[in-house]
Amino acid sequence: MRSRQYGPDLTPPWKRRTPVPEVPADHGLVVEEAATGFCGAVVRCERTAQGDTVTLEDRFGALRVFPLEPRGFLIDGRAVTLTRPVRRPAAPAGPARTASGSLAVPGARARVARAGRIYVEGRHDAELVEKVWGDDLRIEGVVVEYLEGVDGLPGVVEEFGPGPDARLGVLVDHLVPGSKESRIAASVSGEHVLVVGHPFIDVWAAVKPASVGITAWPDVPRGQDWKTGVCRALGWPENTGAAWQRILGGVHSFRDLEPALLGPVEHLIDHVTAPGPHG
Repeated sequence: MRSRQYGPDLTPPWKRRTPVPEVPADHGLVVEEAATGFCGAVVRCERTAQGDTVTLEDRFGALRVFPLEPRGFLIDGRAVTLTRPVRRPAAPAGPARTASGSLAVPGARARVARAGRIYVEGRHDAELVEKVWGDDLRIEGVVVEYLEGVDGLPGVVEEFGPGPDARLGVLVDHLVPGSKESRIAASVSGEHVLVVGHPFIDVWAAVKPASVGITAWPDVPRGQDWKTGVCRALGWPENTGAAWQRILGGVHSFRDLEPALLGPVEHLIDHVTAPGPHG
């Protein structure tokens, strides 16, 4: 009995000599290697003594190297021939910009730290803010510190003693109406204290899924640790520190973040750097 998937000579469907499209092996393109079924995203193409190769990374982080053979790959079940990526001409050089999109200031030194501060809830929040806004914050002399949770915020504000020349800005996770976080924020907000937040349960979700190589952040059942639940749902090792480094590695500029985080952080920077009565 002959399978419908094979021709009279038992040639696999991906090897049949019908015309197939050529597709550049651009970084991030997801393909399946036809012979082994290994599915992953293109991470690099290389020219070796044995010929051109492509390296794929699957959803678990495993890497496999395959030759760029004609008709050797599938996209959405259709055979294709991968080719080396096309080098595009460089765009005309424009003004350099920081990761936040601001105009870069070549050779600028960090300003002496202001009295004002920005506080964020945790280490991951601080690392994300530093990666995207770090250049701007150093030029403005703004220091970012983290709270390790919002419950201690009233004590932090009292000890800080905010004033016209020492403004305080606070970024809070999951700041939604009626939440514990919103009640604490309301209790400390004032002329010289600005508390803003984003709606995400954790700052991980403020990173666009596509920047991490996933289609969406998974729903985690209530009562389960959110970060651990994300790792389980995505098939990642249950190591939240390693998972965060993977996520942070996908962030290169403000374009990798959701607008619901961008606006609040920019608002905080404006608040803390606003000139006081003494300049």
